[in-house]
Amino acid sequence: MKIVVVTGSPHRDGTSALLADRFIEGAKEAGHDTFRFDSAFEDTHPCLGCDQCGMNGPCVHKDAIEQKLIERLVDCDMIVLVTPLYYFGFSAQIKTVIDRFYSRTGAIHHKKSVLLATAWNNDDWTMTALSAHYNRLCRYMQWQNMGSILATGCGTRSMIERSDFPLKAYELGKSV
Repeated sequence: MKIVVVTGSPHRDGTSALLADRFIEGAKEAGHDTFRFDSAFEDTHPCLGCDQCGMNGPCVHKDAIEQKLIERLVDCDMIVLVTPLYYFGFSAQIKTVIDRFYSRTGAIHHKKSVLLATAWNNDDWTMTALSAHYNRLCRYMQWQNMGSILATGCGTRSMIERSDFPLKAYELGKSV
C-alpha cells in the first residue's frame, strides 16, 4: 500500500513528529511504501478560492504542495494526517494542506485515512472538535477511517515518550 503521511507541526522533534516516526516505522516493517510531507518546513500557500483548478487540475500556486505532494495524494491508498492540537483543531500548517485538497477533490476521494494528534491537555473533551472535523473530512472525502491516536496529556517530548502512544502509533502503522 502507498501511504502519504502529512505532518503539521513546526517542531521537528516534537510530540506529533514522534507519532509520525513510529507510524512510518510500523508501516515500513509491514511492507508499505511511505512518503512523508512535513508541511511546516515546506514552501506552501493557502488556497485562494480562485477556482482556476476547477477541483480537478493544477493549482495556481507552484509551491511544494503542487510540486511534491498532490500527485502522491492522488496515487496513494492512504492519507495519514499528523498534527498537534492548536486551539482545538488542526495546526495552520496542516490546515493549509487540507484546504488545498480542493484542487483534486475527486481524485483523492475513496482513500483510507488515519489521524494522529497530540495535545497538552488531557480532559475528556480535549480532542472533540478535532475529531469532529476529521470525521466530517472523512465523510466528505469518502475516506475509510482506519483509526486515530489522540495523545492527550502529551505536551512535551518527554511526556509522550513516557506514554504508550508511540507504541500505539507503531502498531497502527503495522496493522493498516
